[in-house]
Amino acid sequence: MTDDAGDRAERPEPDGGRPPRRGRRLPADREEPVGEPVVRADPAVTGERAKEAVGFDPDDPESVAEAAETVRAFSENTAGAADNVYMLRGAAACAALVRGVGSYKEAVERAGGDVSVSFVRKWARVHDLPQAIRRHVARGDIAPTAAKHIARVSGVDRFDLAWAVVDADLTVRQVRRIASEVDGETSAADALRARGVELGRIELSLPLDTYRELRRRASIENRDPGEMMSDALERYFADESTAPE
Repeated sequence: MTDDAGDRAERPEPDGGRPPRRGRRLPADREEPVGEPVVRADPAVTGERAKEAVGFDPDDPESVAEAAETVRAFSENTAGAADNVYMLRGAAACAALVRGVGSYKEAVERAGGDVSVSFVRKWARVHDLPQAIRRHVARGDIAPTAAKHIARVSGVDRFDLAWAVVDADLTVRQVRRIASEVDGETSAADALRARGVELGRIELSLPLDTYRELRRRASIENRDPGEMMSDALERYFADESTAPE
C-alpha cells in the first residue's frame, strides 16, 4: 500500500495501550482476510441471506473492479436495501478497494461518483472491527452508523463501547460523543462511567438446577453468586482449548 501523505489507511495500535485483565489477548482488529464474508456468509447470523454473501479479493483485479462498483453504488444507496447486512457488504468493498489500489485517494478515483475519502475511510474501518462486534452489527444489535464511531477508537475501548451499546442501549449520538472523548487520558469505560453507565453487569438465565447449586454454594462459602460466576468464567477463558478460532 502506498504512503500518500495524509491518505494512509490507519491501523489502531493493538489493545490501545490498556492490556486486558490477566494478560488475556483480545483481538481488537479484524483477523480474517480483507473482504472475506465471514459474518455475512454465516447462516447462524444472516439466515438464508448467507447464500448471497459476496466476497472481495484485493489481490484479484476483477474483484477489485467489482468492489469499486459496489462502493459507488453503496455511496449512492442504489444497490439494494440499506440494512445492516447490506452495509457490512459495502464496508467490505471499501476495505478491499483501498487494499487493492493502495490508498484512499486512488480508491475514491476508482469508485467515481460522489464517493469521498471520508466515506471510504469510515466504512473500511467498520470492516476492520473484530468479528465479535461485526456479528452484533449483522444481527441488528448495533447500528452500522454506531459501528462507524466504535471503529474510531482502538483496543479494548472498542469492546467496551460496543457492549455498552448492546447492554445500555446507547444511541448513535451518544456513541459519537463518547468516541470523541476517548484519548490517551480517557478510556471508553471512563467516558461511560461519567454518564452513569457501568460496564460489567449482565443478566443471565441459568438452568434451574444450576441456579439452585450456585445459590447453595455461594451461601455456604459466604460469597456473592456473581463473584463465583466471575471466577468460573476466568478459569474457563484461561483454558486456551475453549477459545474460538
